[in-house]
Amino acid sequence: MEKMISLHDNQEALAILGRNDEHLRLIKEQTAARITVRGEEIVIAGENDETERLVQLFSELLFLYRDGNPITDHEVRYGLHLLKEGHFDRLHQLFADTVLVTHRGRRIKPKTFGQKVYLEAIRNNNITFGLGPAGTGKTYLAMAMAVLSLKNKEVERIILTRPAVEAGEKLGFLPGDLQEKVDPYLRPLYDALYDMLGVDTVQKYMTKNIIEVAPLAYMRGRTLDDSFIILDEAQNTTSAQMKMFLTRLGFGSKIVVTGDTTQVDLPHGSSSGLKQCQIIFKGIDDIAIVHLTEGDVVRHQLVAKIIKAYERYEEKKGENL
Repeated sequence: MEKMISLHDNQEALAILGRNDEHLRLIKEQTAARITVRGEEIVIAGENDETERLVQLFSELLFLYRDGNPITDHEVRYGLHLLKEGHFDRLHQLFADTVLVTHRGRRIKPKTFGQKVYLEAIRNNNITFGLGPAGTGKTYLAMAMAVLSLKNKEVERIILTRPAVEAGEKLGFLPGDLQEKVDPYLRPLYDALYDMLGVDTVQKYMTKNIIEVAPLAYMRGRTLDDSFIILDEAQNTTSAQMKMFLTRLGFGSKIVVTGDTTQVDLPHGSSSGLKQCQIIFKGIDDIAIVHLTEGDVVRHQLVAKIIKAYERYEEKKGENL
């Protein structure tokens, strides 16, 4: 069976096939069908089912590109992943969900179905726990939802917080007041805000207390109404800190708690409040617990492989104990 896909021009061919045909090579590695390019036409020849699936994959990628989405290795690899699972017709459904347009015009969207489930949980619950390894977009997507809620006037302010726990290294006696001392821990939150809103807007909002970035210790004794509150790196909270934080929830507010329970940096002997929450809040209405996996990693493809390798190592070490 032979099928042909027509491209509009060289620019479209470059986007779909990739620079130096890198996207095309990725696809060829995953199929026995023959794929050839004749000018601005892609010709696919092979078994009927395989050919039809590949036609659908290229059609999905074309739909995304013509809808204004850049085609990167991630879109191609995830399309191939869906192809293997028999869900090759769902790619454009995933990318149709635009969460936010940044100040530079870039559209923030879920890039995996795990991320889409996570976003739906945030939309539909007052408290959402997003658990998963590095690179799954837990904090970034929560931040996008917070900015969207602020823009839509659903909340009056955004509050971002993290526990000030060092990830393996000692920073020593830093100069300045408490806020200045913990700023290195909060830098990833600032970076995401700058990306979405721009530096000038963020600084203006922070001056007016519309956006507050603060260490977890600043939350004690407060009731947070009409706010979108994000607790990042929550695996480094103790049980007492987590209870204190969650009970800050006020009327008209949402809380998103993100963390990776495999990356706890608490002192030896301290238990993670995030791990405990998975047991305490299971099955409670209006509290969602979403688990993202290495399949939801949207950073460099090696990140997912690194995470998987560490998981195998920990499993093997556990078997040897």
